Amino acid sequence: MKLGTLRIVLQIPQSRSLKTKRQVVKGLKDRLKNRFNISIAEVDDNDLWQRATLGVAIVANEQVFIDQVLESVENYIASNPEVIIVDCEKAFY
Repeated sequence: MKLGTLRIVLQIPQSRSLKTKRQVVKGLKDRLKNRFNISIAEVDDNDLWQRATLGVAIVANEQVFIDQVLESVENYIASNPEVIIVDCEKAFY
């Protein structure tokens, strides 16, 4: 059994309140979870209006599959016009 994680820091430029930030982040998390069957949560920057840090985890039998899924997640987030990727870090266990 293999585990892959992705820590991704996002900037949300149009956010003017925590409520707006939560709407953007919740929508993104829900779409990612449904599309890629991953575990995802906001893990840092909870009190900042225009910044969010998401943690993604996936478990599978093959590391190649995990890498493909995490790469697809990163590409999907990058294609979202509401957010800008500031930092991204992958790890495999």
